[in-house]
Amino acid sequence: MIKNYFKTGFRNLWRNKNFTVINIAGLAVGIAVCLVIFLIIQFELSFDKFHPKKDRIYRVLTELHSEDGMHVSAGVPFSLPKTMHNDYPGLVSTAVFSDGNDQIILPDEKNGQEVKKFMEEKGVFFAEPAFFEIFNYPLLIGEYNSLKDPNTAVITKEIANKYFGDWHQAIGKTIKRKKQVYTITGILKTIPQNTDMQLKIVASYATLKSLYGTVDWVSVANNHCFYFLLPEGATQSSMDQQLLAFTKKYKKDDIARNIEFSQPLSQVHFDKESGNFLDRTVSKGMINALWMIAAFILLIACVNFVNLSTAQAVNRAKEIGVRKVLGGNKTQLRFQFFSEVTIIALLAVLLSVIITVGSVPYLNKILQLPFSFDIAQHPSILYFLFLITIAVIGLAGFYPAVVLSRFNPITAIRARMAARSNKGVTLRRGLVVFQFVIAQALIIGTLIIVRQMDLFRNSPVGFDKHAVLNVSFPDDSTNLAKLNFLHDELMRVKGVRSVSFGFGSPADNGNWYSNFRYNQSAKETDWSANLKWADASYLSTYNIPLVSGRNVQASDTVREYLVNETLVKRLGISDPAEVLNKQLDIWDGQMPGPIVGVIKDFNAVSLREGMAPVIISTMKQFYGKAGIKIEMAQSGETIKAIGKIWGNVYPEYVYEPKFLDTVIDNFYSQENRLSKLYRIFALLAIFLSCLGLYGLASFMAVQRVKEVGVRKVMGASVRSIIFLFSKEFIILISIAFVIAAPLAWLYMHDWLQDFVYRTRISGWILLLAGVSASVIALLTISVKAIQAAVANPIKSLRTE
Repeated sequence: MIKNYFKTGFRNLWRNKNFTVINIAGLAVGIAVCLVIFLIIQFELSFDKFHPKKDRIYRVLTELHSEDGMHVSAGVPFSLPKTMHNDYPGLVSTAVFSDGNDQIILPDEKNGQEVKKFMEEKGVFFAEPAFFEIFNYPLLIGEYNSLKDPNTAVITKEIANKYFGDWHQAIGKTIKRKKQVYTITGILKTIPQNTDMQLKIVASYATLKSLYGTVDWVSVANNHCFYFLLPEGATQSSMDQQLLAFTKKYKKDDIARNIEFSQPLSQVHFDKESGNFLDRTVSKGMINALWMIAAFILLIACVNFVNLSTAQAVNRAKEIGVRKVLGGNKTQLRFQFFSEVTIIALLAVLLSVIITVGSVPYLNKILQLPFSFDIAQHPSILYFLFLITIAVIGLAGFYPAVVLSRFNPITAIRARMAARSNKGVTLRRGLVVFQFVIAQALIIGTLIIVRQMDLFRNSPVGFDKHAVLNVSFPDDSTNLAKLNFLHDELMRVKGVRSVSFGFGSPADNGNWYSNFRYNQSAKETDWSANLKWADASYLSTYNIPLVSGRNVQASDTVREYLVNETLVKRLGISDPAEVLNKQLDIWDGQMPGPIVGVIKDFNAVSLREGMAPVIISTMKQFYGKAGIKIEMAQSGETIKAIGKIWGNVYPEYVYEPKFLDTVIDNFYSQENRLSKLYRIFALLAIFLSCLGLYGLASFMAVQRVKEVGVRKVMGASVRSIIFLFSKEFIILISIAFVIAAPLAWLYMHDWLQDFVYRTRISGWILLLAGVSASVIALLTISVKAIQAAVANPIKSLRTE
């Protein structure tokens, strides 16, 4: 019996090839979108879940309290790890410090000369042996305990192959980083992609402690983290109480307000404020939004199926009438229809898998996510496909099966369908409205995200970011002594207009904050300023204007200070000239000097954040990056000439220039990826919605074929008939717009609150989305409307 259902189903589907192809294509696209979103979410939710002790792994966060409010940092004071080990000897804990943008050199073992050099943007860590007791990063060869000793390191298999050709030969070899030579004592297995710690090199934390020398309870670096393993039977709340008592014990005066507390490993990947070593977080809200988009797009695809199926019901009316006259009952007719839906659903799932496999490499590239379609590694994909198949069969098959099985055999044989009831038409119209609510909401969201990205790219930042090369250089004393010579050589290059050396560019990935004393006050400010260590050419290279006073004089140490307008306002002073020649001091009297100039405000951080107070002063020992203003007319030749000089001055250092505007654009890489993803979803939602419109237009064309014939005989024009078909859909799309616009506005308004500098949701954005959807819909409808309008009325009326 079941075999007969499927055999008949195949025949019916083959007889209506166009209907079958459109249905399979629509469902396949909808299922493919769900599958891709499932793969993305599965990847994001799997971060660091492969650690056997994951439920007991916590990191310590620091609450920083100031006049600005409370901020949370992933970093801890440099004194905390050693003190914690002493006070809690039974606690398995480790300090982790990630040092990005590292120059790695391979010295020749015979003569000590540099033979190879590499630049690692990320992945260089300092840790204690206990790090590997907490986290599961297995070794291929070697031992973890070697990291107790200074100047030792373990590296990954991939890095060992990259540096030495064959990882089997790497043990005992040496690498050099900032004049420190490390002996390779272990090789790590391949690090999984779904971890926030993408290790490449793990050097001994003991080396880092010897480099830092004295430590304190004040300094907090975001990448100086402290992880621990919660003891068996202990709770997070009890641990937080101990941490509070611990920090109050050692912190005095104002810094006692900055307390430590714990955070489970499961929250690290989703903590946008504190961040992680991967520099990429995903909010739980975004995960939920993706699930909603997947559900809505699948619903749109199923709605299309319903509309197309009911549109075809007229053609099957006589078939169903004959079946009923010959003894067929409703249950048998429903089984027949569900067998056809099952065939379509299975073919759609198969096609969706092909679409997904083909699109994953493209999506990996634009989203920069290494998720994959690997059933062997992720068997949950099969369970998801099974649930999707069942859901599609139920959602897409139920209503058409009920409608078709209810046909009255007498009226069906006379081709007077029961499906012509207003109830059926109303439901289909409601489904179309639902489709376009989703589609238009996605269009509105996409337009707002694109507009916000344009604001990031085009908003003035207060300095000249164009045609400026940023190049890192070694910051040890020997190489810093070469800066004057390097400056003179660079200025001789044709196309180089200005050169400045400093800790970083005006807007940079690395920022240094500190409190300070103003005008010899007894107490430091209750808020911190962004420190910019730079030479006297900084203002001219980046075209930062002075508001009052003068520029700092050339010096290798701190002699004078520049401050920005925001800092002056934070001091409660309205006239910038009033702060000139007033004493400014940071680090408890270590670096006093007069304020000689006030500069115009510029955005020292991304546009997500507000204008920060800024202090600029000369301090050569903190310099590590050159800003080189060039002429773009012959930029290629200029960059090569700069590279040649760099190789002569720093033969052991990798020359890696980056344009400053590209660096700043990378601040918004996550929003940019989100923008691309929303564009894809919006296009697919429109595509699927138009399939639904095509289905309803087809249904109406079949239902009103005789009406159209009568109208043509009575003299109606083709244009009037096209208008007859279109006006109803314009009303439906307008209703959808009225619903979608406020919903999209509310959601996107909430999303924009994450940015201090944000675009305004203008009325024209909402209107553009509505007009775009209407135009696309009308183009879709016009296909069926024109077919109906130009049809020969004799054919439609001959049976009357």
